[in-house]
Amino acid sequence: DKAYNFRCDPAALPPAAAAGVDVANLANNHAMDYGMEAMLDARQNLLDAGIVPVGAGANADEAYAPALFEIEGWTVAVLGGGGVHPETGSWIAGDDRPGMTDGDSIPAMVAAIEAADEVADIVIVTTHWGQQGDTSPRREEMRRAEAFIDAGADGVFGHHSHRLNPLDWYKGRPIAWSLGNFVWQAYPASARHTAVAQFVFEPDGDIGACLIPVFIERPGHPVLEEPHTSPCRPEPQPD
Repeated sequence: DKAYNFRCDPAALPPAAAAGVDVANLANNHAMDYGMEAMLDARQNLLDAGIVPVGAGANADEAYAPALFEIEGWTVAVLGGGGVHPETGSWIAGDDRPGMTDGDSIPAMVAAIEAADEVADIVIVTTHWGQQGDTSPRREEMRRAEAFIDAGADGVFGHHSHRLNPLDWYKGRPIAWSLGNFVWQAYPASARHTAVAQFVFEPDGDIGACLIPVFIERPGHPVLEEPHTSPCRPEPQPD
C-alpha cells in the first residue's frame, strides 16, 4: 500500500547488460514494492542477465556482500547502501530474513566497507539517500559519506533525490552526492539536466573525478550534452 509501486520487465535486463551495466544496487525504497519474494526473483533475474546485484539479498550477509570485479590487475568492490526507508514496514535484511542494507546506519555500512577493504584495492559505495528534490546534500548525508571514506571507501555515488547534486571531495576521495535521473522520464524540466559521474583511479594512487553533463531528450533517452574530452581532475587544492 504505497503511492507508487514500480516494477521492470525482465526483458530490459539483457540490453542493459549489453550496454555496459555491470552492477545494480537493489537497496532502495522500491526494491520490495511487490514483496520479498519478488525482490529475490529480481535479484536472480539480474544474475541471469550477467548483472551483479548488491544491497539486497536473502539475508544480511548476502545484502551487505560486495560485488567484486578484477580490472587491470586491481580488485574493485562495489557495495550498495539502502537509505530512505520504505513507507510501509521494515525492509532491512536480518540474519534469517530477506531485505536490503541499512544505508542510514553508519555502523552497519562501516562494517561492510571495512570487510570489503580487506579483499579489494578499490572500494566504491553506491547509496540511496537524501530528500527528493534536493539539489545539495544534507548534514546527515555528509556525516555518512565521511564515515564511509574513513572506513576505507575510495568513492561514493549517491542517488534518490531525482536532481543532480554537486561533486565534492573528502580526504582526496570523490563524492557524487546525487546523480539525478538517467534512463528516466523527461519531466519536470528541472530534472532533465543531469550527469554521468566519472571516477578515474591512476596506478600511482591519484584519483580524478568529474561530472559529465547529460540531457534527457525524451523519456528513457539521455545523451551527452557535449563531447567529453577534458581529463577528470584530482581534488582541488587551496591557494
